[in-house]
Amino acid sequence: MNKVLIVDDDPGILMSIEFLVKKAGHQAFIARDGQEALTIYERESPRVVLLDIMMPGMDGYEVCERIRQHDRQPRPYIVFLSAKNRELDIKKGFTVGGDLYVTKPFSTRQLVDTINKAIQQP
Repeated sequence: MNKVLIVDDDPGILMSIEFLVKKAGHQAFIARDGQEALTIYERESPRVVLLDIMMPGMDGYEVCERIRQHDRQPRPYIVFLSAKNRELDIKKGFTVGGDLYVTKPFSTRQLVDTINKAIQQP
């Protein structure tokens, strides 16, 4: 079973994405802040990380940078899910190591398709 880490400080978003991930047949792990995300990442080595940017303490950009410092194979696929939709924010997401940047609100069907495609990548 493929592991997906969902990182967001909004409980409603966490619950709905967790439901979608499990319904798609994947194992879901949830984190409510950056530090918890890194702890789960270390322990579980998820294939996909769905990462909010605006969180208390450590933001999603820093979480992504820290994940990219690890030399794990296969390399996790990191998808930013954020309400920040300015070109500068999106560019920063890719600069720190994100593979995809999706703005909120997003299509749940497209998100599940994205997760499934990411898991199939080498």
